[in-house]
Amino acid sequence: MPELPEVETICRGIAPHIIEQTINQVLVRQPRLRWLVSKTLAVDLVGLTIRSVTRRAKYLLLTTNGGTLLVHLGMSGSLRIVTTEQEVGKHDHIDIGFADGTVLRYNDPRRFGAVLWTTETVTEHKLLKDLGVEPLSEACNGELLFQLSRKRKVPIKSFIMNSHIVVGVGNIYANEALFMAGLLPTRHAGTLELDDCQRLIECIQVVLRHAIEQGGTTLRDFVNESGKAGYFQQQLRVYGRKNLPCVTCQQPLQELRLANRSTVFCCNCQK
Repeated sequence: MPELPEVETICRGIAPHIIEQTINQVLVRQPRLRWLVSKTLAVDLVGLTIRSVTRRAKYLLLTTNGGTLLVHLGMSGSLRIVTTEQEVGKHDHIDIGFADGTVLRYNDPRRFGAVLWTTETVTEHKLLKDLGVEPLSEACNGELLFQLSRKRKVPIKSFIMNSHIVVGVGNIYANEALFMAGLLPTRHAGTLELDDCQRLIECIQVVLRHAIEQGGTTLRDFVNESGKAGYFQQQLRVYGRKNLPCVTCQQPLQELRLANRSTVFCCNCQK
């Protein structure tokens, strides 16, 4: 599933190609995504100009002079910049064409993603209004995490993956950040001291920034706007390394399931 680094990679990749470009065609081949694509999407979008491309949590926000298109990539979605001549694939469900000949193509084999149009204030959209803090923003710091974690008995890993607390910390990056911070994923969030929270936030930010620099993580489906895979998976220190030696102490890494997610950690290095 594309997480924050993958969505940020696509955001940065498509922005230079479509900002200040006017939409002249919308083709919906398959409207049955997680939520049904509006029958009036073409009517709504044609003639509008893209003013900005931003990210909120795992949502891409394509803001125009008439509203905002929210795109969620679901489990297997991608957005690519193509030309009108490029062959259409089996899972290429939506094309947004621009006056300069550029096409923004939405591909989604599993169809768990979403493409939604709104003319309302986007921050008040039902999918966005209750989201937590952005992990790479100045507002996200150790003090905030410390206050939010008080009396919480949930495992730290589940706590930082809760999108009402912090957005965009997916399973891969939660594993990696907790290892870097030296914190056991099963430890109760309420037991964290302030310095633990400060260290954890710093590690989350380091891991996410590094993943963005590497173009995200490709384990199965993810590709960027050019159709290329990310490279961060080559630098994973715990995720997907069950029973392999810890890169720090050489002890075998352990795995358990937390909230039905694979959780890999080092019993020796994480406390």
